[in-house]
Amino acid sequence: MRTFVAVEISKREILKKIQTFQEKIKIDAKATRVDQIHFTLQFLGEIDEEKCEQVKDVLNEIDFSGFKISLKGMGGFPNFKNPRVVWVGIEKNGAEKLTELAKEIGTKLTTLGFEKEKKFKPHLTIFRIRKKIGDISAIMKDFEAEEFGTETISKIKLKKSVLSPKGPEYSDLLEVNAK
Repeated sequence: MRTFVAVEISKREILKKIQTFQEKIKIDAKATRVDQIHFTLQFLGEIDEEKCEQVKDVLNEIDFSGFKISLKGMGGFPNFKNPRVVWVGIEKNGAEKLTELAKEIGTKLTTLGFEKEKKFKPHLTIFRIRKKIGDISAIMKDFEAEEFGTETISKIKLKKSVLSPKGPEYSDLLEVNAK
């Protein structure tokens, strides 16, 4: 099964703001469904049931306190001149805390043979771009400081991803709450 560790956005008003933004921006891209918007802390790839149980055991040992993040700003990978992804970012303090959490998870999962993420960049993917659409810098310039709201991060999830022609379908395999 294809799996990853994630933090989800649960506040309806944030998701509604993102959805409104997706509808407002006119670019040739596939919008991420708002029920699938998340921060990927660690992509695990294909694992079997036995490895999944080991991952669950490791994640259940993660000890973290809840913290707030403010969703703010826009970006693109690799950039807005030739984007493949458009994302929403988070302010510095929340980004540092989310990065620390991702680093701890990555370190603990190395004991099971997983490689740590090279460079974690906290972001919420809101558009995927399949074919070249060119420079969207001018379109995005007005939204680089857009604010979407504040979310409390209080749980991490192990998610299963099933790819289909309609796009990925996610389901929860484990939820670990902050202490």
